[in-house]
Amino acid sequence: MGSYIERPPLPALAGVVRTVWIQRTGAAAYLQRHLPTGGVEIHFPIGGRPQLVGPLTGPEIEVIPAHTTVVGVRFHPGTAPPLPTVLDDLVDQRLGLAELWRSSADRLVEAMALAGTPERALRYLQVHLLQEFRSTVRVDPLVGEAVQALMPWRPVNIDTLATHLALSPSQLRRRCLHAVGVSPKVLQRTLRFQGFLALFQAGATAPGRRGADGLAGLAVDAGYADQAHLSRECLRLTGLTPREFVGVNVDRCACDHDHSASYQSYLDSRSRQPLVV
Repeated sequence: MGSYIERPPLPALAGVVRTVWIQRTGAAAYLQRHLPTGGVEIHFPIGGRPQLVGPLTGPEIEVIPAHTTVVGVRFHPGTAPPLPTVLDDLVDQRLGLAELWRSSADRLVEAMALAGTPERALRYLQVHLLQEFRSTVRVDPLVGEAVQALMPWRPVNIDTLATHLALSPSQLRRRCLHAVGVSPKVLQRTLRFQGFLALFQAGATAPGRRGADGLAGLAVDAGYADQAHLSRECLRLTGLTPREFVGVNVDRCACDHDHSASYQSYLDSRSRQPLVV
Protein backbone atom coordinates (compact mmCIF):
# COMPACT_ATOMS: atom_id res chain seq x y z
CA MET A 1 0.00 0.00 0.00
CA GLY A 2 1.27 3.46 -0.86
CA SER A 3 1.41 6.52 1.34
CA TYR A 4 1.30 10.31 1.03
CA ILE A 5 2.49 12.41 3.95
CA GLU A 6 2.59 16.21 3.97
CA ARG A 7 4.53 18.32 6.40
CA PRO A 8 5.34 22.01 6.88
CA PRO A 9 8.37 23.31 5.00
CA LEU A 10 11.58 24.44 6.65
CA PRO A 11 10.75 27.55 8.72
CA ALA A 12 12.82 29.80 6.45
CA LEU A 13 10.65 28.76 3.49
CA ALA A 14 7.29 29.13 5.22
CA GLY A 15 6.61 32.48 3.54
CA VAL A 16 6.87 31.03 0.03
CA VAL A 17 6.14 27.30 0.40
CA ARG A 18 2.75 26.04 1.54
CA THR A 19 3.72 22.42 2.15
CA VAL A 20 6.18 19.68 1.23
CA TRP A 21 5.45 15.99 0.91
CA ILE A 22 6.72 12.46 0.35
CA GLN A 23 4.60 10.06 -1.70
CA ARG A 24 5.29 6.35 -2.06
CA THR A 25 3.38 4.06 -4.38
CA GLY A 26 2.90 0.40 -3.63
CA ALA A 27 2.95 -2.70 -5.81
CA ALA A 28 0.52 -1.18 -8.30
CA ALA A 29 0.59 2.06 -10.27
CA TYR A 30 -1.34 4.91 -8.64
CA LEU A 31 -3.84 7.19 -10.36
CA GLN A 32 -3.16 10.68 -9.02
CA ARG A 33 -5.66 13.50 -9.52
CA HIS A 34 -3.84 16.82 -9.18
CA LEU A 35 -6.13 19.76 -8.37
CA PRO A 36 -5.72 23.51 -8.77
CA THR A 37 -4.22 25.09 -5.65
CA GLY A 38 -3.39 28.57 -6.93
CA GLY A 39 0.33 27.82 -6.82
CA VAL A 40 3.01 25.92 -8.71
CA GLU A 41 4.54 22.64 -7.59
CA ILE A 42 7.79 20.73 -7.98
CA HIS A 43 7.42 16.96 -8.37
CA PHE A 44 10.72 15.15 -7.89
CA PRO A 45 10.75 11.35 -8.37
CA ILE A 46 13.79 9.94 -6.57
CA GLY A 47 16.13 8.68 -9.29
CA GLY A 48 14.02 10.35 -12.00
CA ARG A 49 13.67 13.72 -13.66
CA PRO A 50 12.03 16.54 -11.69
CA GLN A 51 9.18 18.55 -13.13
CA LEU A 52 7.55 21.88 -12.46
CA VAL A 53 3.76 21.79 -12.56
CA GLY A 54 2.45 25.20 -13.53
CA PRO A 55 -0.73 26.75 -12.08
CA LEU A 56 -3.66 24.46 -12.82
CA THR A 57 -7.13 25.61 -13.81
CA GLY A 58 -8.63 22.11 -13.82
CA PRO A 59 -7.76 18.56 -12.80
CA GLU A 60 -4.63 16.87 -14.14
CA ILE A 61 -4.56 13.06 -14.09
CA GLU A 62 -1.19 11.35 -13.68
CA VAL A 63 -0.35 7.66 -13.43
CA ILE A 64 2.56 7.24 -11.00
CA PRO A 65 4.39 3.93 -11.59
CA ALA A 66 4.53 1.24 -8.91
CA HIS A 67 7.34 1.37 -6.34
CA THR A 68 8.00 5.06 -6.96
CA THR A 69 8.95 7.64 -4.36
CA VAL A 70 8.21 11.28 -5.11
CA VAL A 71 9.16 14.27 -3.00
CA GLY A 72 7.31 17.46 -3.70
CA VAL A 73 7.01 21.14 -2.91
CA ARG A 74 3.80 23.16 -3.20
CA PHE A 75 4.27 26.94 -3.34
CA HIS A 76 1.92 29.61 -2.10
CA PRO A 77 0.10 31.51 -4.85
CA GLY A 78 2.26 34.41 -5.96
CA THR A 79 5.55 32.70 -5.14
CA ALA A 80 7.58 30.38 -7.35
CA PRO A 81 11.13 29.09 -7.78
CA PRO A 82 13.39 30.97 -10.22
CA LEU A 83 11.88 30.79 -13.70
CA PRO A 84 12.79 32.33 -17.05
CA THR A 85 9.23 33.45 -17.75
CA VAL A 86 6.07 34.79 -16.10
CA LEU A 87 3.62 32.27 -14.69
CA ASP A 88 0.77 32.90 -17.12
CA ASP A 89 3.02 31.27 -19.74
CA LEU A 90 3.06 28.07 -17.65
CA VAL A 91 -0.65 27.61 -16.89
CA ASP A 92 -1.76 23.95 -17.10
CA GLN A 93 1.73 22.90 -18.20
CA ARG A 94 4.24 20.40 -16.85
CA LEU A 95 7.87 21.19 -17.68
CA GLY A 96 11.13 19.45 -16.88
CA LEU A 97 13.26 21.41 -14.43
CA ALA A 98 16.23 20.73 -16.71
CA GLU A 99 14.54 22.96 -19.30
CA LEU A 100 14.17 25.74 -16.74
CA TRP A 101 17.25 25.42 -14.51
CA ARG A 102 19.72 23.74 -16.92
CA SER A 103 23.01 22.77 -15.22
CA SER A 104 21.78 23.47 -11.68
CA ALA A 105 18.97 20.95 -12.25
CA ASP A 106 21.48 18.26 -13.24
CA ARG A 107 23.48 18.86 -10.07
CA LEU A 108 20.31 18.73 -8.00
CA VAL A 109 19.19 15.43 -9.58
CA GLU A 110 22.56 13.85 -8.78
CA ALA A 111 22.58 15.10 -5.20
CA MET A 112 19.00 13.92 -4.61
CA ALA A 113 19.79 10.45 -5.95
CA LEU A 114 22.69 10.18 -3.49
CA ALA A 115 20.73 11.48 -0.50
CA GLY A 116 20.06 7.99 0.84
CA THR A 117 16.50 8.51 2.13
CA PRO A 118 13.47 10.46 0.85
CA GLU A 119 13.57 12.58 4.00
CA ARG A 120 17.15 13.65 3.31
CA ALA A 121 16.35 14.25 -0.35
CA LEU A 122 13.41 16.46 0.57
CA ARG A 123 15.55 18.46 2.98
CA TYR A 124 18.25 18.87 0.31
CA LEU A 125 15.64 20.15 -2.16
CA GLN A 126 14.38 22.69 0.37
CA VAL A 127 17.89 23.91 1.16
CA HIS A 128 18.50 24.35 -2.56
CA LEU A 129 15.28 26.38 -2.90
CA LEU A 130 16.18 28.50 0.10
CA GLN A 131 19.49 29.43 -1.51
CA GLU A 132 17.71 30.30 -4.75
CA PHE A 133 15.15 32.51 -3.03
CA ARG A 134 17.83 34.34 -1.09
CA SER A 135 19.84 35.11 -4.21
CA THR A 136 17.46 35.56 -7.15
CA VAL A 137 13.73 35.38 -6.46
CA ARG A 138 11.67 38.49 -5.85
CA VAL A 139 8.05 38.31 -4.70
CA ASP A 140 5.52 41.01 -5.65
CA PRO A 141 4.33 42.36 -2.26
CA LEU A 142 1.03 43.71 -3.62
CA VAL A 143 0.19 40.35 -5.14
CA GLY A 144 1.03 38.74 -1.81
CA GLU A 145 -1.40 41.07 -0.07
CA ALA A 146 -4.03 40.33 -2.72
CA VAL A 147 -3.63 36.58 -2.18
CA GLN A 148 -4.25 36.99 1.56
CA ALA A 149 -7.34 39.09 0.89
CA LEU A 150 -8.70 36.46 -1.52
CA MET A 151 -8.47 33.60 0.96
CA PRO A 152 -11.84 31.92 1.59
CA TRP A 153 -14.41 32.65 4.33
CA ARG A 154 -14.92 36.37 3.59
CA PRO A 155 -16.10 37.39 0.09
CA VAL A 156 -14.04 40.24 -1.36
CA ASN A 157 -15.01 42.34 -4.37
CA ILE A 158 -12.14 42.39 -6.87
CA ASP A 159 -12.59 46.07 -7.76
CA THR A 160 -12.64 46.98 -4.06
CA LEU A 161 -9.47 44.96 -3.55
CA ALA A 162 -7.75 46.80 -6.41
CA THR A 163 -8.69 50.16 -4.87
CA HIS A 164 -7.37 49.00 -1.48
CA LEU A 165 -4.04 48.19 -3.15
CA ALA A 166 -3.97 51.54 -5.00
CA LEU A 167 -4.20 49.72 -8.34
CA SER A 168 -6.71 49.78 -11.16
CA PRO A 169 -8.58 46.48 -11.75
CA SER A 170 -6.62 45.97 -14.97
CA GLN A 171 -3.30 46.55 -13.16
CA LEU A 172 -4.23 44.04 -10.46
CA ARG A 173 -5.26 41.52 -13.09
CA ARG A 174 -2.01 41.93 -15.01
CA ARG A 175 0.16 41.60 -11.91
CA CYS A 176 -1.76 38.51 -10.77
CA LEU A 177 -1.42 36.90 -14.20
CA HIS A 178 2.35 37.44 -14.15
CA ALA A 179 2.95 36.43 -10.52
CA VAL A 180 0.23 33.79 -9.98
CA GLY A 181 -0.66 32.68 -13.50
CA VAL A 182 -4.41 33.31 -13.25
CA SER A 183 -6.68 36.31 -12.77
CA PRO A 184 -7.78 37.46 -9.28
CA LYS A 185 -11.27 36.06 -9.87
CA VAL A 186 -9.99 32.63 -10.91
CA LEU A 187 -7.62 32.62 -7.93
CA GLN A 188 -10.47 33.55 -5.59
CA ARG A 189 -12.56 30.61 -6.87
CA THR A 190 -9.59 28.25 -6.50
CA LEU A 191 -8.84 29.37 -2.94
CA ARG A 192 -12.49 29.05 -1.97
CA PHE A 193 -12.49 25.42 -3.10
CA GLN A 194 -9.23 24.84 -1.22
CA GLY A 195 -11.03 26.20 1.85
CA PHE A 196 -13.81 23.67 1.31
CA LEU A 197 -11.20 20.91 1.05
CA ALA A 198 -9.62 22.09 4.30
CA LEU A 199 -12.98 21.83 6.08
CA PHE A 200 -13.65 18.45 4.50
CA GLN A 201 -10.25 17.05 5.46
CA ALA A 202 -10.69 18.25 9.04
CA GLY A 203 -14.12 16.63 9.24
CA ALA A 204 -13.19 13.44 7.43
CA THR A 205 -10.99 12.32 10.32
CA ALA A 206 -13.57 13.09 13.00
CA PRO A 207 -15.66 10.30 14.59
CA GLY A 208 -18.48 9.50 12.20
CA ARG A 209 -17.98 10.06 8.51
CA ARG A 210 -19.59 13.21 7.14
CA GLY A 211 -22.42 12.24 4.82
CA ALA A 212 -23.93 14.03 1.86
CA ASP A 213 -26.15 16.05 4.23
CA GLY A 214 -23.03 17.68 5.65
CA LEU A 215 -21.85 18.99 2.29
CA ALA A 216 -24.36 21.83 2.25
CA GLY A 217 -23.05 23.10 5.57
CA LEU A 218 -19.44 22.82 4.44
CA ALA A 219 -20.30 24.67 1.22
CA VAL A 220 -21.78 27.63 3.09
CA ASP A 221 -18.89 27.66 5.59
CA ALA A 222 -16.42 27.83 2.71
CA GLY A 223 -18.20 30.80 1.11
CA TYR A 224 -20.44 29.16 -1.51
CA ALA A 225 -23.98 30.44 -2.00
CA ASP A 226 -25.38 26.92 -1.67
CA GLN A 227 -24.62 23.29 -2.44
CA ALA A 228 -25.46 23.75 -6.13
CA HIS A 229 -22.77 26.45 -6.33
CA LEU A 230 -20.29 24.04 -4.76
CA SER A 231 -21.34 21.30 -7.20
CA ARG A 232 -20.58 23.44 -10.24
CA GLU A 233 -17.18 24.48 -8.91
CA CYS A 234 -16.27 20.97 -7.78
CA LEU A 235 -16.98 19.57 -11.23
CA ARG A 236 -14.92 22.32 -12.87
CA LEU A 237 -11.93 21.99 -10.55
CA THR A 238 -11.86 18.22 -9.94
CA GLY A 239 -13.76 16.64 -12.82
CA LEU A 240 -16.01 14.93 -10.26
CA THR A 241 -19.30 15.73 -8.56
CA PRO A 242 -19.09 16.47 -4.82
CA ARG A 243 -20.54 13.03 -3.98
CA GLU A 244 -17.96 11.32 -6.21
CA PHE A 245 -15.14 13.46 -4.86
CA VAL A 246 -16.08 12.90 -1.22
CA GLY A 247 -16.28 9.13 -1.73
CA VAL A 248 -12.91 8.90 -3.47
CA ASN A 249 -11.08 11.10 -0.98
CA VAL A 250 -12.54 9.65 2.22
CA ASP A 251 -11.37 6.21 1.06
CA ARG A 252 -7.89 7.44 0.10
CA CYS A 253 -7.34 9.61 3.15
CA ALA A 254 -8.20 6.72 5.41
CA CYS A 255 -5.14 4.82 4.16
CA ASP A 256 -1.92 6.66 4.90
CA HIS A 257 -2.79 9.92 3.16
CA ASP A 258 -2.12 12.90 5.43
CA HIS A 259 -2.99 16.35 4.04
CA SER A 260 -3.22 18.21 7.34
CA ALA A 261 -0.09 20.32 6.85
CA SER A 262 -1.40 21.64 3.55
CA TYR A 263 -4.81 22.72 4.81
CA GLN A 264 -3.99 23.94 8.31
CA SER A 265 -3.16 27.44 7.06
CA TYR A 266 -6.66 27.70 5.56
CA LEU A 267 -8.26 26.68 8.83
CA ASP A 268 -6.07 29.13 10.74
CA SER A 269 -7.08 31.96 8.40
CA ARG A 270 -10.73 31.72 9.47
CA SER A 271 -10.01 33.58 12.70
CA ARG A 272 -8.05 36.41 11.10
CA GLN A 273 -9.53 39.78 10.31
CA PRO A 274 -10.11 40.50 6.61
CA LEU A 275 -7.69 42.83 4.87
CA VAL A 276 -10.49 44.52 2.95
CA VAL A 277 -13.81 45.39 4.59
